[in-house]
Amino acid sequence: EVQLVESGGGLVQAGGSLRLSCAASGFTFDDYSIGWFRQAPGKEREGVSCISTRDDSTYYIDSVKGRFTVSRDNAKNTAYLQMNSLKPDDTAVYVCAAGLECRWLQEGLGFWGQGTQVTVSS
Repeated sequence: EVQLVESGGGLVQAGGSLRLSCAASGFTFDDYSIGWFRQAPGKEREGVSCISTRDDSTYYIDSVKGRFTVSRDNAKNTAYLQMNSLKPDDTAVYVCAAGLECRWLQEGLGFWGQGTQVTVSS
């Protein structure tokens, strides 16, 4: 069975850091791009970052550039999102997703996890 399990969320003060993990199983991890999305109450789902399967190219929305870093360890079938200099506006449920192309994830295609809560206090 395809499974994506996020971990590493929690409560942190503004300016702090968290490292999210996305453990994958049930598919060929190396063949898939991994995206991170977030959803906060009253807001639309927002694509945060993606790491490509081809050459590990990375992509970020403007609001997190310079603060967040996406990476992957194919030997461990795990992707990560390192989040530094966190702001209250980063508060959301963070979800990882796997798809053949990052743009397909933006369309809602692929495999999706259940999410982990990140709360940033001011």
